[in-house]
Amino acid sequence: MSRLIVYPASADCAATPTLDTADGARMASALAGYGVRFEQHPLPASADTIDPPELLQEMAATIDSLKAEFGYQSCDVVKVTSATPNITKARAGFLAEHIHAEDECRLMIAGGGTFYLHLADEVVQVDVTAGDLISVPAGAMHWFDMGATPTFTALRLFTNPDGWVANFTGDAIALRFNLGDVVAAE
Repeated sequence: MSRLIVYPASADCAATPTLDTADGARMASALAGYGVRFEQHPLPASADTIDPPELLQEMAATIDSLKAEFGYQSCDVVKVTSATPNITKARAGFLAEHIHAEDECRLMIAGGGTFYLHLADEVVQVDVTAGDLISVPAGAMHWFDMGATPTFTALRLFTNPDGWVANFTGDAIALRFNLGDVVAAE
């Protein structure tokens, strides 16, 4: 289930949230106020079972529309499971707060994960599942948790895939929030 939870940044995940909703329209509206794009897209019935090249073909109209609207130059498919090589190390890297020089745009095809955005004096937790598109703006401090037993497939859209590099902030804020408590695949 998609979900948005907003906490004061001075707290942790045990604090009472200032917002907690699973309503897609309310999530999109609230996230837009932070400059974060959130949309829910219909997916073809076979999207979570086909190979990446076929998935790119199947999703071509959506991909082309996003490229035209936002200037993305390329798109690829990332498929992660607990059997993915070096997954523990990869997960640890994503759990540290970082920024990117370009937007981080993901359309979840299957499974799920949680983006945590450190925006001003709040931490915004966004649980994403199949059909959810999130675009974290360039320069926004965030981290991502794919869960202890990750399972997800996502489209990744880039303006410059070579430029998608995590620049770590060194802030330990991620340690105070609910790492590992990610949304289960629907």
